[in-house]
Amino acid sequence: MASTRTKNPFVYLQQVRDEARKVVWPSRRETVISTIMVLVMAALAAVFFFAADQVFAIIIELILNIGA
Repeated sequence: MASTRTKNPFVYLQQVRDEARKVVWPSRRETVISTIMVLVMAALAAVFFFAADQVFAIIIELILNIGA
């Protein structure tokens, strides 16, 4: 049974280089669009969690003030 693993670092680096050549890199436009989408989704998540936190804070304050 032949092993595909090798202990020779030069062979390993050659294999890494060969695999890197097979990668299909995104275009600049695809990268920009993806970056913008990530920023928009992060902003929406931040707004959602801020609003949820505020709602829960109001509810907890109302509950704690009932007994006072």
